[in-house]
Amino acid sequence: MQGTLARRPKGPVWLFAYGSLIWNPLFEFSDSRRATLDGWHRSFCIRLVAGRGNVEHPGRMLALEAGGRTEGLAFMLHEAGLERELGIVWMREMIGGVYQPKWERIAFEGGDETHAIVFVVDEAHPLYETDSSVGTTAPIVARAAGHLGRNVDYAMRLSTSLAEHGMTDAYVDDLVAAMRAAGENENNY
Repeated sequence: MQGTLARRPKGPVWLFAYGSLIWNPLFEFSDSRRATLDGWHRSFCIRLVAGRGNVEHPGRMLALEAGGRTEGLAFMLHEAGLERELGIVWMREMIGGVYQPKWERIAFEGGDETHAIVFVVDEAHPLYETDSSVGTTAPIVARAAGHLGRNVDYAMRLSTSLAEHGMTDAYVDDLVAAMRAAGENENNY
């Protein structure tokens, strides 16, 4: 965390949320705005053997992979208590070592831009999966479950949260559609 803060651009600290931080940030913030991140896309590309998956039926965790564009929410952290609040995020996002924090340029609605901390996949991590295509990922997500619940519930919550904020993601939409078409967990949609 300290290394990331040492590379901090001038201005307030923004954090770009693209997954569960959208609906469950757990940290205090002074502002939130819709934002777009160019150069990265959502991908269920991390093998999940705990949480919403297990060793017998691993799930998939969401990350950002290079290429494309992602709509999300940007949260501006309070300067007072910055390290405490960012520490909460770090404990949540960096505990497994599957992400790399980066400062990336984001654009707000209306065209204003700033830098934000973005957690992207570490492709060198042993849990990184190169095939995150919908055809491969949908059946994995549909069947996986662990002590935090079912993987499909996370995917559905992501889809719902994006829609509630007026955002779309073709990959997430296609993943949900594939799970529905396969009839897996049909009673939960």
